[in-house]
Amino acid sequence: MFENIVVFGSTGTIGKSLVEKITTKYPNALIHACSSKQQSFENSNVREHQVNYIDEQSLAFTKEQVASISKTLDLIFVATGMLHNKDIMPEKATKDLSAENFLALYQANTIVPALIAKHFLPLLNRENRAVFAALSARVGSISDNQLGGWYAYRCAKAALNMLIKNLSIETSRRCPKSVVIGLHPGTVKTPLSAPFQKHASSNRLFEPEFSAEALMNIIETVQPKDTGKCIAWDGKEIMP
Repeated sequence: MFENIVVFGSTGTIGKSLVEKITTKYPNALIHACSSKQQSFENSNVREHQVNYIDEQSLAFTKEQVASISKTLDLIFVATGMLHNKDIMPEKATKDLSAENFLALYQANTIVPALIAKHFLPLLNRENRAVFAALSARVGSISDNQLGGWYAYRCAKAALNMLIKNLSIETSRRCPKSVVIGLHPGTVKTPLSAPFQKHASSNRLFEPEFSAEALMNIIETVQPKDTGKCIAWDGKEIMP
């Protein structure tokens, strides 16, 4: 049972769908919706926080705001990340590589979740099963990579998966009932996937609501033995 929840990236397509799904499944839960943008949720159980993910003072301030309301957290969900923007597109070959693009994608996909974990994992419930989940991606799997390309994004998500493994080991010492996992949501109809949706089969292109439901089903069933894993939307583990 999740009573105190924080969702980062709550104005993104997946993050917003998660908040809405959680309010339906857990009507009595208190949800902290954290985003770098202004937001407006109608549900009175949703507390909105605007935060700069790469400013540790901002993260620390938000943590104190959350802790003043929710002493412990049962679920921390990091639904942030970036594949491309108006200036960055996934690389097809080494000629496309750029230090600036690598740094931007590592910051968005690896450093931000690491800093969130630094500040918010100390609030994780130590008495009951509690979950820290971050959006990862199948393309972060080294063993699954048969196509190449997407250098910076693949590397950043592979680094995120290592971060998740490290966090799972450290957190289990303090919170034996904790579960720290990466989640692959599949190809979801979001601005992030928009340029690549034409390559996805119709039965593998998900509505945000479907993805949110699938991810919550996983979060509700994972156990401490699953900590450190990266799990796809269908419940299957993605090997490193």
